Amino acid sequence: MAGSLALVALLGVALFPRRVVGWFGGGGQATTAPAAESERPRTAPGAEPDLRPTLTEPFRGPPAARWADGAAGITVPAALAAGWMDKAQVTRAPARSKEFLVAAGLDTRVLRGERPSKAIAVLNPRQKDVQHYLRAALSAKTLTPETDPLLLFSRFRPDQARLVGDVVKTRCRLSYREGKRGAVEVTADVTFVYPVTPAGGGEVLRTIARREVVMSWDDPSKAVTEPGTMSLLSYALDMTNGGCSAPTGYFVPPFGNTQHTDQTHRVAPYDRSKPVDKSDGVRPASGNCATATRS
Repeated sequence: MAGSLALVALLGVALFPRRVVGWFGGGGQATTAPAAESERPRTAPGAEPDLRPTLTEPFRGPPAARWADGAAGITVPAALAAGWMDKAQVTRAPARSKEFLVAAGLDTRVLRGERPSKAIAVLNPRQKDVQHYLRAALSAKTLTPETDPLLLFSRFRPDQARLVGDVVKTRCRLSYREGKRGAVEVTADVTFVYPVTPAGGGEVLRTIARREVVMSWDDPSKAVTEPGTMSLLSYALDMTNGGCSAPTGYFVPPFGNTQHTDQTHRVAPYDRSKPVDKSDGVRPASGNCATATRS
């Protein structure tokens, strides 16, 4: 069985005049994608044959075979005035939030391990905790669970793994509401499915990353921010087939079934009916993953 791991860390958000503490944190290819996910599903996906992916059919088997490709799976809701923004401004806030998710989880250069410059450009440069995290995550030689870049960005080492084809399947629910002090608070619950193979070829695995990200588009008169950027209130990651040992800053697919799994803790990586499980806290010292019901 594939291994799954939830990563959670504390994040302080520097807003003025307040401070918020949050968490960061058998079928072939389908021809049509399901309707956009406007609300949390009430149930988990039904049972289907757990077919192994191949180079020609990297998405055969799981529910993701019917999901949209890439950015098309991240849909932006209709806009209404909220908080300090009028309707036109609210239209831009979820759209820019989508740009961040695309740049962090789908940009081909970032997936090859390059610096996520486009995603960083959307982040408030005056949010000190996040800027500290970015410096540590992208420059430190030794990483901790709290400074792992995978908390926000999807990355593979080119000498270890490469994508199969040019399609990443996505499923996302994007919503917004008025937050504190009139901010427009955008919440994203997005799952990325990456089919990967060793750099030299061979077997195919699917690395599955689900992120919950809460983004705040703040009123400049009430928060320390820069125009056109957002602050992060929280983010959390749950990943399957991404590695379970000490963080390296990259997904580490367990080619050759090298990882050990905890049979007492089972998770369903395609189940979006429940929030990301934040109870696991940090990477287990044993290096064991929870057992995924499918991959």
